[in-house]
Amino acid sequence: MSEESTAVTHPFLDLPPLSAAHFASIEDRVARLLDTRQDVVITQGEALLPLEGAIRSTAGPGTTALNVVTGPYGQTFGDWLRDCGATVIDLAVPFHAAVTAEQIRAAFAAHPSIDFVSLVHAEAATGNTNPVAEIGEAVREQGALFYLDAVASIGAEPVLPDAWGVDLCVIGAQKAMGGPAGVSAVSVSERAWARMAANPGAPRRSYLSLLDWKERWIDGGRKALPHAPAQLEMLALEACVERIETAGLPAVMARHASAAAATRAGVLALGGGLEPYVHEARDAAPVATTLRTPAGVDASELVARALANDPSVPLAAGGGALSKEMIRVNHYGADATPEVVRASLTALAGALGVVGDR
Repeated sequence: MSEESTAVTHPFLDLPPLSAAHFASIEDRVARLLDTRQDVVITQGEALLPLEGAIRSTAGPGTTALNVVTGPYGQTFGDWLRDCGATVIDLAVPFHAAVTAEQIRAAFAAHPSIDFVSLVHAEAATGNTNPVAEIGEAVREQGALFYLDAVASIGAEPVLPDAWGVDLCVIGAQKAMGGPAGVSAVSVSERAWARMAANPGAPRRSYLSLLDWKERWIDGGRKALPHAPAQLEMLALEACVERIETAGLPAVMARHASAAAATRAGVLALGGGLEPYVHEARDAAPVATTLRTPAGVDASELVARALANDPSVPLAAGGGALSKEMIRVNHYGADATPEVVRASLTALAGALGVVGDR
């Protein structure tokens, strides 16, 4: 018997090629999820791919960018903008709060040359969310290009690029959509395409290039893909969107909002010195709840003890400098349930009793 005849079949191997029509149909479903008439480009890579590609495509020398920093991703966007040669004005907001439209307008008044605004909708790393509808109105008044990271918020709260005047809206499948990290998408307005076309520094013939997708895919009527698509990631994204369509986006968002509210209320009832990191509930992201540990209690150690008791709960310590004081309860996707919230709080309570008795 030959080696080929004894090979084990597997549903994730030997997949047939994904056709251009199928690829385009998934883009159309993502566009409906975003309620947008803009072009949607699916990028086969983690969301940092379109996040960086969109900035490098639209910013450069001569750009004056207002970069809102409400967490680590905002800091990263500022680094990319500076690397592109843009003049960057950072609007840093305490990680326990959200930026306001009034702060955006004040920045415009102080720097009338601002023509680009970068913002993270929901910062899963810090647990805050920003009022994009109000901010979008302020950005439209200025006429600036509006770039939005909605990777964590899509599926957990409304994301409406057209209604909010967002020119570049990046989403990923790995948070509230409940999918893999290897696929993402960006909606692009006509204004953003025009900015890219006029930017001599915009990536071309590059994996970061959005213009390549426009010229080789969109302008050709989406008939021929510029490269072989990654079938697994595309099928996973399609399954994520189909699951949301079946349940109904309002129901999926309500599930995330309920998990966030229950986590916040449970922590306040729990006591023991744990408290919500984001001060006001209106500023708290529905995708993840961040907690501040009591004085003298190391967040990383507390999380390690909680996970030792129950490895299934979606707990993590904050990143970098926040690792000693912040805990994240990542109640997104399949973990946005009352059962997961209860298990997470139970694990934290048990761990806190051990650490606190020292």
